[in-house]
Amino acid sequence: QVQLVESGGGLVQAGGSLRLSCAASGRSFSMYAMAWFRQAPGKERDIVAAISKSGGTTYYANFVKGRFTISRDNTKNTVYLQMNSLEPEDTAVYYCAGRLGDYTVRSLGYTYWGQGTQVTVSS
Repeated sequence: QVQLVESGGGLVQAGGSLRLSCAASGRSFSMYAMAWFRQAPGKERDIVAAISKSGGTTYYANFVKGRFTISRDNTKNTVYLQMNSLEPEDTAVYYCAGRLGDYTVRSLGYTYWGQGTQVTVSS
């Protein structure tokens, strides 16, 4: 199986930027679609962005379009989430997820999950 470990979270002021990384261990990383989800206290886990196996296609939730960019480097078994123009509403635990084949927007569609990394945006 694939093990996922997120890093790069932290505390930033509104308008600032963070780059999250998700390092994957295991074989055949390029066979997995990857995604970032986030969950704030008392709220459901929502998709933030997703990327195809090759990195050729992406999906973004409306609330991050134009601000966040998902990318992957299959030679490094790593997926990234560049977050710009952060807002207090972006405060959440961000999770990396993977599944064989094509990506989906549903969290239940993902087999592998990281432990999460906290992102806090102050006003």
